[in-house]
Amino acid sequence: MELVGVRVEIPANTPMVLLREIEGRQRLVPIYIGNPEATSIHYALEGVVPPRPLTHDLFLEALAAVGARLDKVVVTEMRDHTYYAELHLETPDGPKVVSSRPSDAIALAVRCDAPLFAHEALVDEVGQEPPPEPEEQTEEILDEFHDFIENVTPEDFAG
Repeated sequence: MELVGVRVEIPANTPMVLLREIEGRQRLVPIYIGNPEATSIHYALEGVVPPRPLTHDLFLEALAAVGARLDKVVVTEMRDHTYYAELHLETPDGPKVVSSRPSDAIALAVRCDAPLFAHEALVDEVGQEPPPEPEEQTEEILDEFHDFIENVTPEDFAG
């Protein structure tokens, strides 16, 4: 998956992250998140370096201090309108998986360039088809116009 960005959903004024399939149909997975997590993800995407580590920065520093690193993030499921994710860690004792909120997992992944994944069943369940590209819309409108021109008669304008 690729992180498209952080957006604010209007009119509810609720932040969300938008993930997109990199391959295939490029379906979108919107996940509503809290304001602090949205700010944290936005800062990381913009390259803002705070004077002191924020929570997600601190977590990655703590992982590094014990010899662990974030290998990948997997958004696994949605139950009762709540998304779940996993942090896949590489540690000196071998791989470990830790349950996480997707917003925190994404905030960490953005900071250390860890890849984002989502279970196929989840994307099948909640994935949304992307809106048509503007040039696709233009082509469709031109096709309709050509059909109209080819089939129009003077009687069509009688009124």
